[in-house]
Amino acid sequence: MESGGENGMKHLGDLVAGLPLSIPLTESQAARPITAIAYDSRRVLPGTLFVCIEGYATDGHRFIPQALAQGAAAILVSRPDAVPDSVEGANGADTAAFLRTDDTRTALAHVSDRFFGHPSGDLSLIGVTGTKGKTTTTYMIRSVLKAAGRKTGLIGTIANIIGDEEVYASRTTPESPDLQSLLSDMVRAGMDTCVMEVSSQGLMLRRVHGCEFDIGIYTNLYHDHIGPREHASMEEYLEMKSRLFGMSRTALVNLDAAGADRILGAVTGLLVTLSLEREADVRAFDLRQEVRDGRIGTAFQVRSPWMDGAFFVGMPGRFNVYNALAALACGALSGIGAGEIRDGLAGVTVRGRVQPIATDGTYQVVVDYAHNAASLENLLSTLREYVKGRLITVFGCGGDRARSRRFEMGAVSGRLSDLTILTSDNPRTEDPAAILADIVTGITPTGGRFLAEIDRKTAIHQAVRMAEPGDMVVVAGKGHENYQIFADRTIHFDDAEVAAEAVAIREAGGRPWNPSA
Repeated sequence: MESGGENGMKHLGDLVAGLPLSIPLTESQAARPITAIAYDSRRVLPGTLFVCIEGYATDGHRFIPQALAQGAAAILVSRPDAVPDSVEGANGADTAAFLRTDDTRTALAHVSDRFFGHPSGDLSLIGVTGTKGKTTTTYMIRSVLKAAGRKTGLIGTIANIIGDEEVYASRTTPESPDLQSLLSDMVRAGMDTCVMEVSSQGLMLRRVHGCEFDIGIYTNLYHDHIGPREHASMEEYLEMKSRLFGMSRTALVNLDAAGADRILGAVTGLLVTLSLEREADVRAFDLRQEVRDGRIGTAFQVRSPWMDGAFFVGMPGRFNVYNALAALACGALSGIGAGEIRDGLAGVTVRGRVQPIATDGTYQVVVDYAHNAASLENLLSTLREYVKGRLITVFGCGGDRARSRRFEMGAVSGRLSDLTILTSDNPRTEDPAAILADIVTGITPTGGRFLAEIDRKTAIHQAVRMAEPGDMVVVAGKGHENYQIFADRTIHFDDAEVAAEAVAIREAGGRPWNPSA
């Protein structure tokens, strides 16, 4: 995605206009055509502007010789020692132009935005930041906008969506050239809106620099991303998130979340507050767990400047009511009526996030991404309120990850499930049986009933076959993933597909999957 502007070419001078450069361009260099932008030297083609980024694993300045050999038209650096001794000779008519600026990450976003014609200016761009809830909130907003007939793209953790086309997402917030390319594709495809997850990493690394956000949303703050390769402290983490609200015309802020006061101080545009616990512009109250049309969710009352009354969100849990308030406010700010907002919230589905699998209605099956003890405990505690019979949980733990996670997840499922079926997740280079043995070590002291079945497909079929009226089967751990990683191979595997297959076989009276049959 690092090539191809709106017209396939821009002039170097136009791209770097406004950047503080320590090496001035000559007129001939400014007129030099640029056909692509790259931060990975392996993608450099003749006519490319190569931007050297100092990353966690490597330094792009090391790959200048490779970029030159592959025909780079210009090299943008931050290190003074990366510029040849004779700039005049290096910047000759037949050689790459060298430019230097102090911050090449910001520069990469700047030139990418200009290369692709500032596409965010042609879209209503909605950004969602916070530790949890970004993915679900973006899907809720998209569902509301789609219910009103808006052509809405999405950029996030699960996938990047343009119209009906979904593309695998490798990063929550793409690197700036990839992001601007996606936004440009959306404009060309006729999208009028884009809703995107904006991670703290994306903000820290300036990936969204230059974007025009109509609405910025703050969901919550937890300690999940404090570490050597992420954020040094909660203060830094919150500071990164606050950047979005100096870039947004309107800010939607969850007042009940940690860090809300810091976010409020960063808001430069219109402020709309959300809450379940205090006075706010948009307030939810009288929450009730409900199942409607086979969808587990929450009914609640809303008071807001635009509309009051009853709403239902087709996903369970108090946290999803916060997400729904953000989607409701986004819809209202976009001129969407209460009826369409109700339809969008009631019908929302997020792949792998408490995703319902259609059954005959006598029992329930859901697929979720919960893959650590805290998320599994939150999931099972929330779903327990919707279960009249047994809660049957299918899960495993990934290999080449902390063993403590296995003991902890086993203990959680043993306490909160009526039956646990232990199975494989992504074993990677480890022995699946050894992983299961660790989970058994965690679950045994709880006294919880469990079975073990290494083959994940068999385990899911077994759980669905065992479900009785009133039971709920929860398939946890992989969520939206459509693969399973073993030591010697990676195979296609989608929990939702397998669960739907198991339901279809059960309800047709057929025999469940058995790999040895």
